[in-house]
Amino acid sequence: MSALLQLTVPLLLAGVGLSALLRGTDVFSALIDGAADGLRTVLRLFPPLLMLLPAVRMLRASGALDACTALLTPALERLGIPPETTILMLVRPLSGGAALAAASELIRAHGADSLVGRTAAVMMGSTETTFYVVAVYFGACGIRKSRWAIPAALCADAVGFFMAAWVVRRLWFA
Repeated sequence: MSALLQLTVPLLLAGVGLSALLRGTDVFSALIDGAADGLRTVLRLFPPLLMLLPAVRMLRASGALDACTALLTPALERLGIPPETTILMLVRPLSGGAALAAASELIRAHGADSLVGRTAAVMMGSTETTFYVVAVYFGACGIRKSRWAIPAALCADAVGFFMAAWVVRRLWFA
């Protein structure tokens, strides 16, 4: 079985090449055209991504995230969301890497089996890096006006955060 798995990629590539030859397709020019199209996509996506990463870093370094945490703590406690997860909720829509670092810090500080640790883990799996996804997919398609996509995605993230906290409380801490 493992020998078949090791041969899967080479057999797939050989099959695609053979199919292209049988159809009379110039494989080399098709590869060159695909690479050129990929580079054009990268050039369209690079500027939004380049600005997104330093923006997240600046938010953390400026103390703005700490101020937001202090401001949101009473409302989060009332909703049953651990206030310690505020950093994760603020960063997750912006950057998956920053959110993973925040979740790792929360789990390390509070423990993997704690309310905060489990809530952070479920939040990571229940939400998306909204602005990254919008930058990548809308940039790849050339869409300039997102209209209702960003507000709808942020509402979905908010529901994901709330439901993650609710489910963790009901399943493990009821």
